[in-house]
Amino acid sequence: MNESIHTASIPVGVVGLGLMGCSITTCLLIAGHPVVAIAPLPADMETAEPRIREHLAKAFQKGLITNSPQAYLDQLTITEDYGFLKDSRVIMECTLENVAIKKSVYEKIEAVVAEDALITSNTSAIPISLLQQQVQLPARFLGLHWSEPSHTTRFLEVICGEQTDVQVAEWLYALAHQWGKEPTLVRKDIRGFIANRLMYAMYREAFNLVENGYATVDDVDRACRNNTGYWMTLAGVFRWMDLTGVAAYHTVMKDLFPTLSNETEVPTLIDDIVKAGGKGVSNAHGFYDYTPEEAKLWQETYEEFSYDIRQLALKYPADVVKKKLAPEDDGGS
Repeated sequence: MNESIHTASIPVGVVGLGLMGCSITTCLLIAGHPVVAIAPLPADMETAEPRIREHLAKAFQKGLITNSPQAYLDQLTITEDYGFLKDSRVIMECTLENVAIKKSVYEKIEAVVAEDALITSNTSAIPISLLQQQVQLPARFLGLHWSEPSHTTRFLEVICGEQTDVQVAEWLYALAHQWGKEPTLVRKDIRGFIANRLMYAMYREAFNLVENGYATVDDVDRACRNNTGYWMTLAGVFRWMDLTGVAAYHTVMKDLFPTLSNETEVPTLIDDIVKAGGKGVSNAHGFYDYTPEEAKLWQETYEEFSYDIRQLALKYPADVVKKKLAPEDDGGS
């Protein structure tokens, strides 16, 4: 269904050029789109192009792209002028998680784009149905929940709000395959969507274990890396239960579920870090202690890992077993 979609003929826009806005822009350039990237903050005009150029250079080095980085940059316009979005068919808003800020951005977008242009938000916390109330034409508004770095990860959620035209969402879902994604179409809006609801349930239990003295931060991370992290690139939670025995999970759930944390308050551990100004590796102050050199190396190591795990994951796409069966199916027809 995707072969008929030609990305080169679909101009797109990105509004917001922070960390994610730059990697999303990189992803769209690699996919072949002409991209207009809007810098709502003057500082972004200075930092965005070098950051995107660096992403493309690394992608070229790693074999993710075969054309020169400059060939992709030639398809990019970075500007503060929203008027340059007038021909964009899909616009990705990547601004701060603040409804008032997003509404002001949507007003500027809707003032210049065509009525059939799609407007999307990269929000991870605000329900799409709430954001739809901030726009003039809610049927063409959707959520696009990316993960960082957006040009290497396969993850993407396409989220319908209460007023989204589902046919529009299905077209965007088809287009997302051209971006190197295995997207998920969330047909019914819910706060946090799918991935974050799963992950935050895990985060809550992780805090519960640490704050109540069952394990250290490092213990919890090690257990997660070497158990969940070992299989989750291949299998999601339901496939994992199929692979390892459904009945056993049923037995464990009866006794374990009543003991899991159902706290509704923000955990003290993270509250203390944030109140003290901690942001993680970006300022070397998080759940772990970092020297500036260690923090920088962790950022670089994660970027390196994202390319390596991508190569492994591409060997095992969602339809890996169907593809293995296909020759047999062809032979029997």
